[in-house]
Amino acid sequence: MVLTEISVKNAKAETKRREIPDSRVTGLYLIVQPSGLKSFAVRYRFGRLSRKLTLGPYPALGLAEARRLALNALSAVAAGKDPADEKRRKRQAIAGQNDSFEKVVDLFIERHAKANTRDWRETKRLLQKNVVPWWQDKALAGITRQDVHLLLDSIVDRGAPVTANRTFAQLRKLCNWGVERGIIDASPCIGIRPPTIETARDRVLTLNELRLIIKAARSLGFPFGPIIELLALTGQRRNEVGGMAWSEIDIEGRVWTLPGDRTKNRRQHILPLAPAAIEVISGQPRFETSRYLFSPGANPPSGWSAAKRRLDLALAGCGAAIEPWTLHDIRRSVASGMAAVGVTLHVIERVLNHVSGSFGGIVGVYQRHSFSDEMRDALERWADAVTDRLPS
Repeated sequence: MVLTEISVKNAKAETKRREIPDSRVTGLYLIVQPSGLKSFAVRYRFGRLSRKLTLGPYPALGLAEARRLALNALSAVAAGKDPADEKRRKRQAIAGQNDSFEKVVDLFIERHAKANTRDWRETKRLLQKNVVPWWQDKALAGITRQDVHLLLDSIVDRGAPVTANRTFAQLRKLCNWGVERGIIDASPCIGIRPPTIETARDRVLTLNELRLIIKAARSLGFPFGPIIELLALTGQRRNEVGGMAWSEIDIEGRVWTLPGDRTKNRRQHILPLAPAAIEVISGQPRFETSRYLFSPGANPPSGWSAAKRRLDLALAGCGAAIEPWTLHDIRRSVASGMAAVGVTLHVIERVLNHVSGSFGGIVGVYQRHSFSDEMRDALERWADAVTDRLPS
């Protein structure tokens, strides 16, 4: 068939990889991956060998330009040159220079992750901890699907299946970005599924379990002790509390103003604070070297996994038998706990800074009531409940 701009755009992915030939330029193919990604390639014979040269991804490379590049490649073949081999040699010449995996990771973080994601530090951590040690001097173009499988298997085998999923998600983004930038022709992650099937968590900590967690957290000291206590008092996200800055806190007004660049939905979140939360915040040291409440340096604290292990040990030391739980379970448990003390759903959603649910669609457009009084009452009621019977 003669490929057209419309037929290329509308070509559908199937369960297997498709190669659709262009009858106008013999040897030119549209490649459609099961994932839906498309690219152009030209097939030819060089001597007795059947060869393939990937021209580039669609839509970055259009049909007209793909035909021009294909004709140039076929002309080179007629002149006794192998364009695929020349391309491979050029890549090998720069391997270990500007397309080594370690340097591509650095470029990806600076050019893409920092500009487009709030959690770029987590992206950097996952890639540098789990992937760079395997491939740091290897050219990204030389990484195969088998390499990816071996990497993910190694993470699963060390007992971290969820980390394998998170690492794969960031690696896939990096490779897709590498295709867009022309660093590689095709992603080695194509056709690979996340190594572990995850199920949504529904663990809700009881009021007594939260009290035990607060008690154990107080034994941890700075910085994670007060951070975990504030998680239980406010229901906010881990990184929002951990990255709390003094400039965000109005002690006298008892208000925490989270700027949009620190929230998941990128909307400013003004949260009233219960006296118990203000007491925790007021007790923190101020560092001239830092704007953060919980760090003396230029960055928020890190080491959440180690802090959680210490917390579990502290709980065990108190004789508390709590079923397995995660720090994120605290947020879900605060929402459930506030409902149990009579807080209405729409106020809980305001506390959690949710923009779906009661405030989704047209309601979110026209509903401009701040609910600040309702949120303050809800958080004070919740703080009274969760700190009841705790030692002062």
